[in-house]
Amino acid sequence: MGRVSSAGVTPDYWDEACRHLAKRDRVMKKLIPQFGEARLQSRADAFTTLARSIIGQQISVNSAQASWEKFATLMGGAPTKVQPSALLALPVEALRGVGLSARKVDYLKDLAQHFEDGQVHVRQWTQMDDEAIIDELVAIRGIGRWTAEMFLIFHLMRPNVLPLDDPRLLKGISENYFSGEPVSRAEAREVGDAWAPFRSVATWYIWRSLDPVPAA
Repeated sequence: MGRVSSAGVTPDYWDEACRHLAKRDRVMKKLIPQFGEARLQSRADAFTTLARSIIGQQISVNSAQASWEKFATLMGGAPTKVQPSALLALPVEALRGVGLSARKVDYLKDLAQHFEDGQVHVRQWTQMDDEAIIDELVAIRGIGRWTAEMFLIFHLMRPNVLPLDDPRLLKGISENYFSGEPVSRAEAREVGDAWAPFRSVATWYIWRSLDPVPAA
C-alpha cells in the first residue's frame, strides 16, 4: 500500500503520479516542484480517523485539536488508537463532559456501533471500489460524502478521488486555472478529469498552493 516512514505511511504511487501530472498539466508542472519531498501521509487506524473527523466538524482547527486531546485522554490517552468497544462502554455524560455536543456524542456512538457490528467491511476495503466504500461510510450518522472522500484520500490513500464538495479545491482551481474567477462544479470536474488516474494527488497539490503546510 505504501512506504512507512517515521511520520506515517506514504503511497507508493506518489512519484509516478507526480511525473504523470507534470507531463500532462501545465499548472501541476509548476506546482509540484514547489513542495519538494512533501507527501501525503496516513497515520491512524480507520476508526480513530473517522472519530477524529466527527469531533472536528464545524469547529476551527485549534478547537478540533483541543477537543481531540480531551477525548483521547478520556479514552486512555492514546490519540492514535481508539477502540470502538471502549467508546461504546463510556456513558454519554462522560463524553459530554469533555465538551462534545450531544449530536457529536450520538454520531460517535453510531460510528462505534457500526464498527463493532461489522457493518463496515474494513478488511474488504482493499478489494472495494471508492463508491462502494463511500456508500458504507455515509450510512453512518454524521458522515457525509465530503468526510468519506477525505477518508479515502487521507486514510486509504486512494489515488483518484476528486472531492467536488470541498470549497478549498474549488478555490484552488479558481486561482490556479481561472485567474481567480469563480468556477462551477462542472468546470472543476473538467479540470479534474485531466488529472486522472491521480486526481487525489493533484487535489493535494492544489490544497498546498493555498496552504503550504500539509493538513494532518
